[in-house]
Amino acid sequence: MFKTYLRLLDFAKPLSRYTIPYFFFAAFHAVFNTFNYAMIIPVLNAMFNSNGGFGFVPTYSFPQIEFTEAGFTAVLSYLYTMAFGESYTAVKFLALLGIVTIMMNFLSNLFRYAAAMTVETLRVNTIQRMRDTMYSHVINLNVGFFSNQRKGDIMSRITQDVMVVQYCITNTLQVAFRDPFLIIGYLVLMIGISWQLSLFAVVFLPVVGLVIGRVVKRLRHPAMRSQERMGELVSVLDESLSGIKIVKGYNASGFLANKFKQINQSLSDLLISMARRQQLASPMSEFMGITAVAIILVFGGLLVGEGLIGGAGFIAFIAAFSQITRPLRSFIDQFANINQGVAAGERIFALIDAEGEVQDRPDAKEFEGLKESIELRDVRFSYDGTRDVIDGITLKLRKGETIALVGASGGGKSTLSELVPRFYDVTAGEVLFDGVNVKEYKQESLRARMSIVAQETVLFNDSIEGNILMGRPSATHDEVVEASKVANAHSFIMESPEGYNSNIGDRGAKLSGGQRQRISIARAVLKNPEILILDEATSALDTESEKLVQDALTNLLKGRTSIVIAHRLSTIYNADRIYVVDKGRIVEEGTHNELLAREGVYAHLIAMQSFK
Repeated sequence: MFKTYLRLLDFAKPLSRYTIPYFFFAAFHAVFNTFNYAMIIPVLNAMFNSNGGFGFVPTYSFPQIEFTEAGFTAVLSYLYTMAFGESYTAVKFLALLGIVTIMMNFLSNLFRYAAAMTVETLRVNTIQRMRDTMYSHVINLNVGFFSNQRKGDIMSRITQDVMVVQYCITNTLQVAFRDPFLIIGYLVLMIGISWQLSLFAVVFLPVVGLVIGRVVKRLRHPAMRSQERMGELVSVLDESLSGIKIVKGYNASGFLANKFKQINQSLSDLLISMARRQQLASPMSEFMGITAVAIILVFGGLLVGEGLIGGAGFIAFIAAFSQITRPLRSFIDQFANINQGVAAGERIFALIDAEGEVQDRPDAKEFEGLKESIELRDVRFSYDGTRDVIDGITLKLRKGETIALVGASGGGKSTLSELVPRFYDVTAGEVLFDGVNVKEYKQESLRARMSIVAQETVLFNDSIEGNILMGRPSATHDEVVEASKVANAHSFIMESPEGYNSNIGDRGAKLSGGQRQRISIARAVLKNPEILILDEATSALDTESEKLVQDALTNLLKGRTSIVIAHRLSTIYNADRIYVVDKGRIVEEGTHNELLAREGVYAHLIAMQSFK
């Protein structure tokens, strides 16, 4: 538990940037806050004198500081002589009381506000750093990690758990400085007034604090703009995790991480701005209330012509006793919050410490491009270690060729294609690029030469151009337009309300299936990859859309080394070789005409779909 707590504090570094100013702010707040209640003693002693009039004895030398009734009265008398000299009038004395009370309260609340803003700045910056760290780590994990994780749980850790952990960190300052300073200040005042009553209070105070302490007020609902920013933040997170294969295939981790950081920074700025208003509300309310009391004291005191012998010290003690329960209750609550934060921190670190199964070797080299061929040699693969999804497949794809993988659903075609960009590592056998094991290359350099167009088109809640630019963020608008023309997407884009700047909605909800697919193809065209993987790119489209997408794919395939996975078999006629995959094995191999002539599995698939 303590180790987790220390790791959480690492997100608040440099901690001295916050602890040192907070120490002084909390100390000064405690001093001036305690002095406010100590002022009750000389005020009441002066105003309710048994001999009549104001009980006031001028003091011309700096008094000895004593936390007693006489000591507090001597300090006030000395302040009067410093302000007005020997000239004494009731109005001046009452005015001094009001001014001192207002100034002490102003300084108390000023340092209270400064301390609170120090904590808020620490809290917001810590959340920002924690979220950035978690998101950057998660988005760089390999695809296989997400097969065993619930997306909602990951999102919960990055959003909700972080919100719990933040108070574990910020409450550290309050437990260490603010509440102890206030408790010590009130105790010193109470002991100076009456050690007997203080002894009773020390025994009874914890019980009082637990009984009369109130639950911390609920945080206000975030302002509208902060809600919008949080929605954008969660949207980017959701889309990134949903489209992790596309993100990996286009090496877009850095692109999305920067987008996430920008939105997170904007949200942080909004939260700090909102915190200024929220934290100012309570001190201002208290300050204005005490100011009103001070004014009443000045004018109401003029009506008190004769003083009374009252229990000034006792009243001051009761006031201090009523206040000390607040920091005591807060002190207890903070420890409970810290324990909850540590528990949430363990979930957070479980995610941060997670490592993907696919890792670059320390000596991994850059992939400079395909020169001869891609080869799968006796490849085997299992997701869970119990059943081989790929069972001893060997095939070869020469540079510039197109091969097609066909077969019934669940046969292992998509899994086989995902081994090429190294979304997963093979269980046995090898994936070779120009005779070199794929594990010898850096993953990003490998995927930089590839593009993937899948059946499930993954688009993001952005403009059309923004989605296409994921293929190559540095591309110009003219290059985006040219890529769109190749993908047969330019015409419908120009018919959109804002053209290339039109927002496509969440996951492209504003577009048809064919339009989404053509945007995906334009993205691949813009990247201009050497190696292309098409995974059921036309299987979910109607006839008209399929024709447009098929034409775009034909343009895209020209001159590239391609793997085409087909279910409807409408994209494979011109493939250099066709591999029929069934239950993780290659059962047939050849051209379209050769396989038809064999009248085997391939011919059966053709017959079922009425191909001619």
